[in-house]
Amino acid sequence: MTEYETAAAPAELDMSEQMRIRLAKLEELAGRGEDPFEQVTFPVTCHSRDIIENFDQMEGQVVAIAGRLMSKRGMGKVSFCDLMDRRGKIQLFTKIDELGEAAYTEWQKLDIGDLVGVEGIAFRTQRGEISVKTKKYTLLTKTLRPLPEKYHGLKDTDTRYRQRYLDLIMNPEVKDAFEKRSLIIRTLRSHLESREFIEVETPILNIIPGGATARPFVTHHNALDIDLFLRIAPELYLKRLIVGGFERVFEIGRQFRNEGISIKHNPEFTLLEVYQAYTDYKGMMDLTEQLIAKATEAVHGQTMINYQDLTIDLTPPFRRLSMSEAIRLYADVDFDQIHTAEAAGELARQRNLEDYKPGMGRGDVMNLFFEAYCEEQLVQPTFIYDYPIEISPLTKKKPGNPELTERFELFIAGREYANAYSELNDPVDQRERFAMQLKKREAGDDEANLLDEDFCVSLEYGMPPTGGMGMGIDRLVMLLTDSYSIRDVLLFPTMKPLR
Repeated sequence: MTEYETAAAPAELDMSEQMRIRLAKLEELAGRGEDPFEQVTFPVTCHSRDIIENFDQMEGQVVAIAGRLMSKRGMGKVSFCDLMDRRGKIQLFTKIDELGEAAYTEWQKLDIGDLVGVEGIAFRTQRGEISVKTKKYTLLTKTLRPLPEKYHGLKDTDTRYRQRYLDLIMNPEVKDAFEKRSLIIRTLRSHLESREFIEVETPILNIIPGGATARPFVTHHNALDIDLFLRIAPELYLKRLIVGGFERVFEIGRQFRNEGISIKHNPEFTLLEVYQAYTDYKGMMDLTEQLIAKATEAVHGQTMINYQDLTIDLTPPFRRLSMSEAIRLYADVDFDQIHTAEAAGELARQRNLEDYKPGMGRGDVMNLFFEAYCEEQLVQPTFIYDYPIEISPLTKKKPGNPELTERFELFIAGREYANAYSELNDPVDQRERFAMQLKKREAGDDEANLLDEDFCVSLEYGMPPTGGMGMGIDRLVMLLTDSYSIRDVLLFPTMKPLR
């Protein structure tokens, strides 16, 4: 038994006939002492799009390209193939007279999906198609599994998400979304750096899950023999850095929340968090709309986009409404006239708000009304500001109205995209807020914040007035690539195992 037979044995039971044929070809190569996995380099001089876009200058030149064979046509002395590389696809024109009979015979044995390196001449066929005339080729990798049948391709979304590598091969347009994702992140980072923000990294393993209201993932550190939590937000660490004297910091990184999965939610996701000393939530509004406009221009060349059949204008300045104004506008309820939790609760029961629970505070009920009546109405970018204190444990109180906080969320197409505060820097008030959160946890809210004693100690050393903002990168990419599901903008979304 050869090494190839040994390696293939575990897959024997589900091996297709096409795989058997490919393995036989592999055995034939091995019998001649040839190893199609031995090649370690190939001197690529250009990519398919380079040749097509610059053909007037490259016509007649020798080129070296590498990629995957995606189709084969012609079985006589002339054959045509399509080669796909990272920049697109180009036709290969191969003749027996150019390669010689032995090399041409081996060329004809190649399978769709095989990876090859080709040296040849850039030219245009009689039909006018820009192509490469093959002079020499190298088999770089022999593929053992056949690609999906070309006429039907790979359409099943579950398979596409589970086998993203196959999705990228069969659906080249998918690469475009991820290239745009990279461009968006580069643009956000570049703009922040131009504003003298410093990029930092904070711990992913946390002793206390803080900085957001969410259920964490729990793991265990063997050497220390303690449970740790995958971070739900980097906020409390970034604000420690503001205490320490970094006036402008940001982090782009993964967060982990042990919650449901939907077209808008994945258990791990990418978040941008920004903190700037000596500004407030209004300064964060300005920064947020600038970042989104810059990213939109980078992707689309303008700030007007189409998203899921909606035309959205992302040109600053964005619309601004207080939460109470939005509720008054869309729910016809004036919370300025509702002064107690009991009155708010009675109104929630009258309106049959499903998420209402006895004992909720006035601000909690106010937020329920906003979620039920307002969010889906906010199609054009809108900052909703002045949130109730009950749902904003890390935010400064609004001067003159201690029931509200200086906080905003940005909504576009009925979804939240950013969350920002005038950061709470009063250590006494912060401890009281944590105490309120602990009471919620004792009442059964397992997403309420825990007390972070070291963070409170850091505030006692003095944090300057600070504005902070968090923006969901995945949702922004969805918006700017017109993607319906968050899974379309995550290379490897979380999936339940098939078995």
